[in-house]
Amino acid sequence: MFNDKSILITGGTGSFGKAFVKRLIESFPEVKKIIIFSRDELKQFEMAQTINTSTHKGIRYFLGDIRDVARLNRALEGVDYVIHAAALKQVPAAEYNPFEFIKTNIIGAQNLIDACLDNGVQKLIALSTDKAASPINLYGATKLCSDKLFVAANNITGKRDLNFSIVRYGNVMGSRGSVIPFFLSKKSSGVLPITDKNMTRFNISLSEGVEMVLWALKNAIGGEIFVPKIPSYKITDVAKAISPECDIEIIGIRPGEKLHEEMISMSDSINTVD
Repeated sequence: MFNDKSILITGGTGSFGKAFVKRLIESFPEVKKIIIFSRDELKQFEMAQTINTSTHKGIRYFLGDIRDVARLNRALEGVDYVIHAAALKQVPAAEYNPFEFIKTNIIGAQNLIDACLDNGVQKLIALSTDKAASPINLYGATKLCSDKLFVAANNITGKRDLNFSIVRYGNVMGSRGSVIPFFLSKKSSGVLPITDKNMTRFNISLSEGVEMVLWALKNAIGGEIFVPKIPSYKITDVAKAISPECDIEIIGIRPGEKLHEEMISMSDSINTVD
């Protein structure tokens, strides 16, 4: 299904975007074009040092923001598949800057829907988060709203050969801003700060996340929220695995955090796939 197709990844310079692009290059050499769409010119420059037209002739870097629908329309010309990974994600930052998250995670999602409808895109897979299930923080609420927008977008495709689907998973181990690199950076101090000793989080490896998105891209018919079965770990267990010799400092839950996340809420329509 990837032969002679053009694929655009929003937020393509993030941890997921880089891993997804590498997987495409390694396994699907007949992909016509891979467009990395993001707003950070430095990250694009750094990524282009290792992933460029010498590794795949169809690599393109497209500077832009999903808040800008005109720029999205330009980037999506001739694109067949879209992987939507762009988002603002830090829970405390969302509590302090709520409308910035609304502009990117909600309005940006609608901009992307409109641009896909206007440019002949065939499939879109949007990345979601466990924080969108029964959200108690602003970040989770914006991602829940984004999920609803993408599901509902299937109602307005008309005669277009286009469908929108979602992949929802937990924390990606080792991604930028996540707890593992944070603990590694604190290891030398001898003390690892923990918000609450009972806190748990769903975890998925970067490669598993990429495979889940590829599976969804191949199997989606529109309107699904794909949720993988993934393990949940206590934060204290992660800390001990990284540095058992370090002391643990309990610093308290940050604004908007849950003790235990959920992957599925009562508002989700549930179907299982073996």
